[in-house]
Amino acid sequence: MAITGRFVLLAFAALAPLVLFPAWATVALVAAALLLLVVLDLVLAASPAKTELERVQPGNVTLGGGAEAAIVVANGEQRKLRAVIRDAWQPSAGAVNPVQSVTVPAGERRRMTVSLRPRRRGDLGTQQVTIRSYGPLKLAARQRTRPLPGRLRVLPPFHSKRHLPSKLRKLRELDGKAAVQIRGAGTEFDSLRDYVRGDDVRSIDWRATARRTSVVVRTWRPERDRRVVIVLDTSRTAAARIEDEPRLDTGIEAALLLAVLAERGGDRVDFLAYDRRLRARVESASKGNLLGQLVQAMAPLDAELIELDWTQIPAQVRGVSAHRSLVVILTALDGGAPEEGLLPMVAQLAAQHLVVVASVRDPLLEAMKEERSSASEVFRAAAAERALLERASVTARLRQLGAEVVDADPLELPPQLADTYIRLKAAGRL
Repeated sequence: MAITGRFVLLAFAALAPLVLFPAWATVALVAAALLLLVVLDLVLAASPAKTELERVQPGNVTLGGGAEAAIVVANGEQRKLRAVIRDAWQPSAGAVNPVQSVTVPAGERRRMTVSLRPRRRGDLGTQQVTIRSYGPLKLAARQRTRPLPGRLRVLPPFHSKRHLPSKLRKLRELDGKAAVQIRGAGTEFDSLRDYVRGDDVRSIDWRATARRTSVVVRTWRPERDRRVVIVLDTSRTAAARIEDEPRLDTGIEAALLLAVLAERGGDRVDFLAYDRRLRARVESASKGNLLGQLVQAMAPLDAELIELDWTQIPAQVRGVSAHRSLVVILTALDGGAPEEGLLPMVAQLAAQHLVVVASVRDPLLEAMKEERSSASEVFRAAAAERALLERASVTARLRQLGAEVVDADPLELPPQLADTYIRLKAAGRL
C-alpha cells in the first residue's frame, strides 16, 4: 500500500473543519471520512498480483547503440488498471524511461516500452518489475514487486573496423603478386622447373622427369592458409584504464580487427581469453560467421583481479594447434609480469611458433616525461622515463627471443597489429 500526494493535500484541506469546529467528534468524523475514502480507493484499484506481465527480451545491441525492452501488461480483471510500472534495469543499462504510467481497460492489453542506452559492454539485466495500482480517486495505491528477469547483451563496438578496408586492399595486393619462391622452404606445391646444380635432390619429381628428357624439380612456397591463435590476457592488468578505456577493451578491438583480417586472408583463426582458466574460446571460422562468434564470446568478458598463469599458455596453444602457427598475445608489458612469466613463456612458444606480443602503451607517460616545471613534475617525469625504459628493455629482450613486439597507443594498437600481420604474411613467415 502507498499513499499519494493527493491524499496528503486532502488531509491538509480537512484541517479546516477542525479549526472551525474544534471538537473530538469533528476529529473522529474527519478521520473516518479520510479512512473510508482510502479504503474505497484501494478496493476499487485493480490487483497488481493478478496483473499478467510478459517481457519481450531486447536481444543484443552494440555499445554506443540503443535498444528497446518491452513489457506486455494484460488486465484480466473487471476493473480498469491505473498503474505506474517501474522496470528495474541496472544503472549501466542506461534506461531512459524506466517508470511509466499505464492504463489498461478490463480484459485488454497494453505494451510498455523502455528505451535503453547502455554505457558498458557485457550482460546487463533486470530481475523485477514493480507495479503500483491506483484507485479511481488516486488517493492510495496497491503495490507489488514481481519477478520478471530480462537480459541485454551489449557487444563490443568494433571501432577499429574503419581500418579494415585499407588492410584488405593490402592483402589483395599480396595475393596479386607472384608467390615468393624460397628454396627448400614451404610446404605448399607451386610449380615444376628444370633442375639446376645445388637443388635438393629430394625435390626431384621422378614422374615428371620420366615424361621429359631433363630432370625436373618441384618448387614450394610458404602456405597461405596458416593458423592464427589470438590469446587475450584477462587478468588484473587488463583492468587498467588507459585514455578512459580499459586495457581489456583495447585488446578486444585489436583482436577483432586481426581476426577478421586473417580470416579474409584465408587463414584459420582461433581466439582464447585466459587468466588462470579459460574464459572464452572461439574456434576456426569453419563453423560459421567468425565475427559474430567473436563478439558474442567477447561481450561478457571482464578483467579478473588475479594474476595470469603464464605457465599454462603454451598448453592452451597446443590444445588449439599442434602445428606451427602465428601466436598473438595481447597483454601488458609493465609491472613485474614480463620477467616473472612472459619472457620464459615466449621463449618456449618461439621454439615452435611465430610469436607476436601486443601491448597498449599509455600516452600519458610521454606527456609526463616532458613536464618538468616543478619539483613534483620532475619526479613524475623521472618515473615516466623509467617506465618507458623498462618497456624498451622488455621489448628488446622479447625480440632477442625471436618474437615480434607491437607496443602502441590505444588508437594505434589495432592498425599496427594488423600491419604486422600483413608484413609477416608478405615475407612468407607465416
